[in-house]
Amino acid sequence: MKRTCFSPGSSFVTVLLLLAHIFFSSPLRAEPTGRLIVFNAGSLAVPFRVMKQKFTSIHPRVRIELEAAGSRTCARKITDLKRPCDVMASADYTVIENLLIPRYADWNISFATNEMAIMYRPESRLSKEINMDNWYRILLRQGVEYGRSDPNSDPCGYRTMLVWQLAEKYYQAPGLYQKLVKGCPPKNVRPKETDLIAMLEAGEIDYLFIYRSVCEQHSMPFVRLPARINLKSARYEAFYREAKIKISGRKPGEFIVKRGKPMVYGITIPRGAPNRDAALQFVSFVVGPEGQEIMRQQGQPPISPPEATGKVDRLPPLLRRYVELR
Repeated sequence: MKRTCFSPGSSFVTVLLLLAHIFFSSPLRAEPTGRLIVFNAGSLAVPFRVMKQKFTSIHPRVRIELEAAGSRTCARKITDLKRPCDVMASADYTVIENLLIPRYADWNISFATNEMAIMYRPESRLSKEINMDNWYRILLRQGVEYGRSDPNSDPCGYRTMLVWQLAEKYYQAPGLYQKLVKGCPPKNVRPKETDLIAMLEAGEIDYLFIYRSVCEQHSMPFVRLPARINLKSARYEAFYREAKIKISGRKPGEFIVKRGKPMVYGITIPRGAPNRDAALQFVSFVVGPEGQEIMRQQGQPPISPPEATGKVDRLPPLLRRYVELR
């Protein structure tokens, strides 16, 4: 039988080649490159612009394309329009749970919170009088215009209507919900909450229901809402659940019932992401220490540690270091 002999030198070269292959083929070591498509909630537009700037300073070979829209609209770009997407970040983590998992995504990371508020201009009608105790009476006054986003496109839209239902109970004002619905005509409704800021600045509306973080990011005055109705505090989760609204489901004719609950933002990488390596690096940046600090600075308290749901066994190792599995 013929023997094959290896010299010490050839064995050493073989080991070096093997180590080089492992080093350069590992997604944890490879430098991300190319186009990165991110669909993000409108309320994440400002913090994600900061993230983009910081991330590309670290990874200059990545070209990030941010596309802001209502979170449900973002999801439907993936499910209905089949648009390529590397990262999807939602203002409501349940949008990912309800519309993307399990067919279009495997897992979901909850990474930040927020609260509802009412933005206005100093010149808005009765702006000197409005406060957290009388806002609903001010909005219903003759000549006052207020706006909201579409609940079928944007979580801020259905959260606004949940707040109105909770306000009826909290202020013990029978019929308040229907009065607020009637007082906000279709001309004052837009696909996402940030679309309404231009209407407010132009004086077309006096007030709009939006997230507190967006008010702070745009340096706009706002009315803080009581904790029992602002959808922020886990302490009042049971009370929040007393409010509910029906919105469109996965398919035409299907519906989802949304109940009030504390706000939680979610992020995922859809199946078939064109640039998965860069997406992993970007999501790890968002949920890691630097991303959490950016969210904090932008008025959106991070969830620490972030929490992963869905098929967590498929969560990439690069992300496991930052999250708590549920």
